[in-house]
Formats: sequence, C-alpha cells, structure tokens
Amino acid sequence: MKNWCLGLGGLAATLIALPAPASAETVSLWVRSDGSTFMPKIVEAFNASQNEHKVELQIVPVNELVQKYAVASAGGSAPDALSLDLIYTPAFAAAGQLKDITDLARSLPYFEQLSKAHVATATFEDRIYGLPFSADASVLLWNKSLFKQAGLDPEKGPTTWAEIRADAEKVNALGGDVKGFYFSGNCGGCNIFTFTPLIWASGGDIFADDGKKATLDTPQMRDALAFYQGMAKDGLVPAGSQTDTGADFFAAFATGRIGLTPSGSFAIGALNTQHPELDYGVTYLPGKDGQWSSFAGGDNIVVSEGTDKMAGIKAFLDYAYSLEGQTLLARNGSLPVRGDLASEALAGLDARYLLAADAMAKGRTPYSPVFNDLINSANGPWITLLNTAFFGDAASIEPAIRTAEDAMQSIIDTAP
Repeated sequence: MKNWCLGLGGLAATLIALPAPASAETVSLWVRSDGSTFMPKIVEAFNASQNEHKVELQIVPVNELVQKYAVASAGGSAPDALSLDLIYTPAFAAAGQLKDITDLARSLPYFEQLSKAHVATATFEDRIYGLPFSADASVLLWNKSLFKQAGLDPEKGPTTWAEIRADAEKVNALGGDVKGFYFSGNCGGCNIFTFTPLIWASGGDIFADDGKKATLDTPQMRDALAFYQGMAKDGLVPAGSQTDTGADFFAAFATGRIGLTPSGSFAIGALNTQHPELDYGVTYLPGKDGQWSSFAGGDNIVVSEGTDKMAGIKAFLDYAYSLEGQTLLARNGSLPVRGDLASEALAGLDARYLLAADAMAKGRTPYSPVFNDLINSANGPWITLLNTAFFGDAASIEPAIRTAEDAMQSIIDTAP
C-alpha cells in the first residue's frame, strides 16, 4: 500500500512538479526567414513573460513558406498560426484555410490603431482573417556624400520625379563607377513595393473594385514607366539593373556608388549595422509633381482554420501589441503596427525610422487573392510589362500596358 503521507517539503516539491494547468497551450508558429531577426526575440520574450502559454517557432525559407503552408494546410498538419506576408492573406482566406478572427480582432481595445493597410489585406468578404504583426515601408534613399560631391544639398532629398532625375544626373556626372539611380529591373516584388507608390502618389492605381479590375492603362502608369525608361536609356542606371531579380535590391546602394534608390525601411537598420560609414538620407517616394505614397509591407498573423489554440494565440498577440512587444519589434527590424504606440516604441532609435513609420501608417497595399500570379510570377504580366517598358523605347510602353492589363484581367476573371 502506498504511503500517502507527505511532509510539507515533499508537498511543495510535488506541487512544483505538477504539469501546467489544463488551459495552458503550446502554440506552433511559422515565420518566413525575413523575420528571423525579430521573431525569435519576441517569442523568447513572450515565453519568459508568463508560465502558462508557450510558442514554438519554426523559421521557413522565404521562398518556400507559401507552398509549404499550402501543402501543410491541405494535409492537416498546418501550424496553429503563421506570420504571413500580408499580400498573400486574401488568397489563403479565399481558399478557406484561415480561421475567421473577426470577433477577436474587433474586441481589441486598440483595434482602430492597428495598421489599416494590414487589416485591409486580411479582410475577405467583410470578415477578418488576420491581424498586423510586422511592418515595413517603401522609402527613397539618397547618398549624402555623393550629393555633396555633385554640388547638391546633402540634407535635401527630392520631392518630385523631376528632382529625382535632376539629382541623379548630377551624381551620375561624377563618372567612374558612380551611377545616379538604381532599381532591380527584373524583380516584380521589388517594383510593386517601390514603383507603385510613384503611381499612387500621382493619383493612379493598378487595381480597382477590391482587386477585381486591373487598371494599368492610365496616364499615371504611362508617365511612371516613361520616367524609369528615360533614366535607364540615358545611362543613369547601371546596365546590371535590367537582369537584377532582387539580389542587388539593397546591395547596390550599400556599395556607396549609387546616388538614389527606392528601398524599404529595413535598409535603415541594415545600413547602420553593416555599413556605418555610409552617410545617407531617407525620404518619401514622391508623385510626379509632389505628394507621396508608400507600400505598407510586412506580415499578418493568421490562424489556421483547424486550430483550437486560440487562448495561446490571443496571449501572444496581447504581448506583441503591448508597448514592450512593439518596442522589442522596433529594435529588431520591424516598424510598429500600433499607431498609438509608434513614437514610444521608436524612442531613442535612428530618427529616420520615424519618417518610415509615418510612411507605413499612411501607406497602401494592393489587394488581390491572385496576387502571386499577377505580380510575383517570374513570367507574369507585371514583370513582363516592366521589363518591356523600362528597357524598351517610347513606342513600347502603350502596347505593353494594354497587353499586361488584358493578361491581368484574364487571370482575375478565371480565378477560382
């Protein structure tokens, strides 16, 4: 017969050894490798912050995550939650693979302060299938040292296309291997991020009716394509731009031999850490005659349809949205997604982050359940248009636009 009599010390030891309460949950969470700097840190901090729920993190290579998640969802082995590039949220919501979290979202007292661009991409048929998690914004960088050498004001970034062109010409005139401007000409994702804000800021768009209509055939698109084509044709852009699939999206400017380039706010931390010798400025991506816009990028946290770990997921979101969580994210490469905490979360950081945070808060994100086929496909209509127009002649722009718009509309209309 067992001896059920325990001393106080034995009782205490037994209590300590008891398993976690039945309500405790371990949440499996995936993130693309782009988030490998900040996500492990916030998961570690969350796990250390309390003794109930835990998060187990898996980092997936960025080019594999979408396919891996689609396969896992179809096979019943999806993670409980996923930090998903916000542009893909509509596609997975439309496929029925994400949990409707509308009630959870609207119950958050700070819901109206969350990034509206993120929430918009997470909304499908008036229901919410994701919440903002990490954020990035497209901005314009300029090399202050090259500006000074070229006789330009190093503290003044351009505010119109004409000013970009004029500044690029003066920097380009320095000669040697210095060039005035750079963009990754064979990268659809790079250019949706940095080229479309030029169109938005000029009053145009590429989609309408919640992504159901392609709207490429506009004066704003024609002007923007001609703007880039002119700089490429006149030698202000390195020849390698035409074949760059994104490998030099950041690296070209980091060499210190490029005057201006559109990029993302991630570049601020990367340049400060990897190239502290580079003196650079950050400003908004302008429209043709002024105004400005930005692509609001980053990830949404989405929940797999089959999960029952909502308590743990809610606890993790509460931590991530706290001032502590937003500050931790801000110090490790992500802009805050809570507008009411942005200034506090960024306090003490490089002041250029404040401009990027403002750009993100007022930024936009294209919405389409077939975004990948339209924009990111290596042979899709978007990159075909850009390649043809950026590096062709003036006569190539009109037919390239019409062909791309027709191809996009066909993809949209035949989508499941």
